[in-house]
Amino acid sequence: MTLLKKLKIFTTFVGGVVFFFISFNTLQADVTNFEILPSASKEQLKLRHINILDVKKLNFSGVNELSGLVYKNNKLYAIGDGGILYRFSIEIKDKKIEKLSLDYAKELRDKHNKKLSKKMSDAEGLAFYKKNLLISFEGENRVDLYSLHAKKIKSIKINKKLLKYSDYDGKNKGLESVAYSKKYGILTAPEIPLKGKKLHVIYAKDKVWHFKAKGVISDMTFISKNKLLILLKEFHLFTMHRVSRVVLLNLKKCKYGSCKAKTIHEFDSKDGWRLDNFEGITKVKDNLFLVVSDNNHNPFQKTLLVLFELNL
Repeated sequence: MTLLKKLKIFTTFVGGVVFFFISFNTLQADVTNFEILPSASKEQLKLRHINILDVKKLNFSGVNELSGLVYKNNKLYAIGDGGILYRFSIEIKDKKIEKLSLDYAKELRDKHNKKLSKKMSDAEGLAFYKKNLLISFEGENRVDLYSLHAKKIKSIKINKKLLKYSDYDGKNKGLESVAYSKKYGILTAPEIPLKGKKLHVIYAKDKVWHFKAKGVISDMTFISKNKLLILLKEFHLFTMHRVSRVVLLNLKKCKYGSCKAKTIHEFDSKDGWRLDNFEGITKVKDNLFLVVSDNNHNPFQKTLLVLFELNL
């Protein structure tokens, strides 16, 4: 057998193996319907300002621990705790998630194109900043600006009160969320208040807003010029029940940095809600929003994508 013929056979074999793995992974990438609603009717839920429109369970090979979430022009970006940036193509039609496919998954890289170390890669929050992405981190608490293809552009100057590691309540109690608006700039917040603080605090570079609300901050997103929608959560280990809470903050109505948070709705698994670890929230358009759950890389937890309508 000639060398050329052997090479052709080898190439065909390798091609077949590659095709098999691609096909296998495609089969493993599925999106299925999931029900989180309790026995209460949807009509009752509308009266509580939130209408759950659609819920999908995601099972993409290699996609885990989705925390931050942002949407723009039929593209959904998500950040994973291990420093992975995901981009999905999503089609929402008639208030339903019609299609969802994974475009790419890219490791976050520094300005020298090097992969982030484990210590530096605990990414949590995600927000658009012009044509790029703001990402907030825990552990090494910071906010950095990244391209849409996961390469670091620059570090962002944050409030000096957030710079001291010992002021945080723990390694995993850091900058869980980030948001941006032209009026207020770049905002971020630790999961729970810094040591010595009894209220939740949102930090801009040179200004703070504080408010009282139950739970820990998971994410936040601007829904209008002055209004900030905040996602909070609780997990009660003894009873094993979860609570997800959506609250609204109108920064324009805050007095001397003191704000009154309006609870839009509280979802409690004790009431029949089939909740998971919801951590990311983003506005789609008008009054439509998406929320995603972090499965903690745990086979007993789920990655859920929830589409809901806000009626204020």
